[in-house]
Amino acid sequence: MRLWPAAAATRHETALVRAGWIVGDALADIDVVDLSEAPDEAITRLRALADANRPAMALLADPSDAGPAVAAGATHLHLLGGGIELGDSLSAAARLVRARERRSGDGALGQWLAQRQGDSQTLIRVQLLRLDLVNAAHGRDLGTSLVAAAERRVASVLEALADEDDTALIRVPGPGFVAAIAGPVDLAILAAARIEEALDRPFRLEGVAVTLGARIALAGSRPDEHSAALIARTERALGDTGGEANDELEELALDLHRGMSAGQVTLVFQPQASLETGRITGVEALARWQHPRLGALGAERLFAAAERGGIALALSDHIQRLVLAQVAAWPPELSRLSVSLNLTPADLDRPRFAETFLDHVDALGLPHGRLTVEITETGLMADLTAAAALLATLRAAGCRVAIDDFGTGYSSLAWLKSLPVDYLKLDKSLAQDIAGTERDRVVVRGAIDMARSLGLSVVAEGVETEKQRALLAEEGCATYQGFLLAEPMDEPALAAWIAGR
Repeated sequence: MRLWPAAAATRHETALVRAGWIVGDALADIDVVDLSEAPDEAITRLRALADANRPAMALLADPSDAGPAVAAGATHLHLLGGGIELGDSLSAAARLVRARERRSGDGALGQWLAQRQGDSQTLIRVQLLRLDLVNAAHGRDLGTSLVAAAERRVASVLEALADEDDTALIRVPGPGFVAAIAGPVDLAILAAARIEEALDRPFRLEGVAVTLGARIALAGSRPDEHSAALIARTERALGDTGGEANDELEELALDLHRGMSAGQVTLVFQPQASLETGRITGVEALARWQHPRLGALGAERLFAAAERGGIALALSDHIQRLVLAQVAAWPPELSRLSVSLNLTPADLDRPRFAETFLDHVDALGLPHGRLTVEITETGLMADLTAAAALLATLRAAGCRVAIDDFGTGYSSLAWLKSLPVDYLKLDKSLAQDIAGTERDRVVVRGAIDMARSLGLSVVAEGVETEKQRALLAEEGCATYQGFLLAEPMDEPALAAWIAGR
């Protein structure tokens, strides 16, 4: 719970407890705004909280203040001295007040449109996406700053395309904006495209890179149409663009933030073995999400949800720390195994990532030589020079480096020879092609020969049949992993599996 002004905390917290508001964490995620002091500033704060889609309780000294508080965006009311209105009925009331304001056309937008009655006018409705996810991941203060930064970007687009008198930008609950343009429809279409592009670019606030995105709809004026009708058509057009903010991935992104804190992200380990001797040489650490409703989810959906929620870096860091901590505590029967863990392209962009990673390894007392870091070949291509420098630092410290999913992207001698790499990991589809046509086998053989010509060892992923294993060994592949050897398993199962071999 956050109280404003700060002095209200001492004065009103006991009253709120007695009124039954604070039970455990019931108000942990709500702003409480005291209207009994500085009412104008309090109303301004309520509006800012509504714009950021944040729940807010208004503390009232006079019941007559309830109307202005609801209109400003309060989702809960508490009348000091007794009497509480709360919950869904008030939230619905707030929505009705806002909808009535929109329909009337009496606000700033309606006035702007009325002044240009008869001119060609187009409204661009912008609804910001993922703000709830940003609030959950980084805090609501950053979310408020993000809305303001988005508004500045939209305003910059309008300023670049039209005279100030021919445009208007109004912030509306949702959160979002309505941009109004007087002039040809083609100009509004161009503005909408540039607004979408501007909002798709990452925002960097307080050292955090955040991606929002937006849903955008347009509606043009019609002869003899009242401004309220144009506003209503724009809202309907936005509804017709679809419910991306409510799709499964959005819900997963919200779940993931809570799931990381609740320990739902866990690890499994898939063994790797020498094709020549059959000896177990190491394991690859793989993340799984034990979702309370959907069950175990793999890394693909896990990272897709993290990307949608703007917490991909936080997830990658979380998984790396899980791997290192778990491996550092392994019993003696597992301590000889090397461990591979995956880096993301975003990790390569982090300042001093290699040094931070190695510091954490050293703090746990892990030998660098037991660790192999894997990065996909497509992930390397954004900045090959920077990636090479980072991987060189890790390799110079004793870690080994592998290019994962090799054969799915930009495979070539030109860039391979510039990278400090120890292994190539053949993508599952490429490794399984070894048992396909003669042409398929030639392609696999070429990839293995290219790697060996550079002094690199080759690991085949996704090996499922004895025929695949035998042919890969024949072509000079050194190591394999896949269901033929073992499925991914948790640590206790891995220890039992190793002991039984």
